[in-house]
Amino acid sequence: MVYPHTLRIINMPAVLLVHGGAWAIPEELAKASVDGVKSAACEGFSVLRRGGSALDAVEAAVRALEDNPDFNAGHGATLNIDGEVELDAIIMDGRTLACGAVSSVKNIANPVSLARAVMEKTSHVMLTGRGGNLFAESIGVGSVPSDSLVSDHERTEWSKMDNYDAEVLTDFNSKWAHDTVGAVAVDSAGNVACATSTGGIRNKMVGRVGDSPIVGCGGYADNSSGAVSCTGHGESILKVTLARLILSHIEQGKSVADASQLSLQHMSDRVHGAGGAVVVSPSGQWAATFTTKRMAWAAVEQDVLWFGLDPNERLKEKLSQ
Repeated sequence: MVYPHTLRIINMPAVLLVHGGAWAIPEELAKASVDGVKSAACEGFSVLRRGGSALDAVEAAVRALEDNPDFNAGHGATLNIDGEVELDAIIMDGRTLACGAVSSVKNIANPVSLARAVMEKTSHVMLTGRGGNLFAESIGVGSVPSDSLVSDHERTEWSKMDNYDAEVLTDFNSKWAHDTVGAVAVDSAGNVACATSTGGIRNKMVGRVGDSPIVGCGGYADNSSGAVSCTGHGESILKVTLARLILSHIEQGKSVADASQLSLQHMSDRVHGAGGAVVVSPSGQWAATFTTKRMAWAAVEQDVLWFGLDPNERLKEKLSQ
């Protein structure tokens, strides 16, 4: 039996919560992972503090994580079986249910912003592969060299792995697995939003798409219940539509923490998948929950920064105004 590790706080808006991926983060990456999510949470919350929307806040937070090579998104993405970077992202507005996503796009530094452009500038929800890149070019989103998105660490680790099944067999319980980043927020008007971004699983097949850009799986936001960003084994999350499952439990009267626990436990029991989620409700209740060994997360509410890495760890710092 796998028991999720849950941290719960109940408070009022505005709140922003981020994760840097649920996996067995090794000690040599622990500090960088925690520092990275703390910085991204503060970046996103600064938008809320200025009166910005939840949608703007989650985009800002995820962009910060995409720009940080310590995370598997944007500049720290993993490589597929051909040694290429293919990126996925989603963003969703809980006020209108508007959403945008991209999958398997290349040479894009901030796929979360491209996903938002899909939402705001097209009549579609998702663009994939070449279509996503053509759209980016058409609206003036510049491409970046592939090498600029690949860290030296990733090149080294990719060269050690020659079998995707071996990578997945370790699930997210070895130091070789990186994972998704994401953010959820509720703003002063009570609107919620989510964003999720990833480079996928190392050594994946060309064109493989996991849960991250899929509505209701890697993320979902609805003002009637809350916002979720998921992380973990993509195929498992897809099978149980994890983000929407969590919100379904909230709609049935469960707290955000209990809803997350029940849903992750179901994923473990039903498809033997491990992962995590960050969740926030329109009232400002939030939870960071995971069934992997570790998940780097951080949350900001009012003038307090909460953060953690290990099970049941909840640390806090006072923020200057």
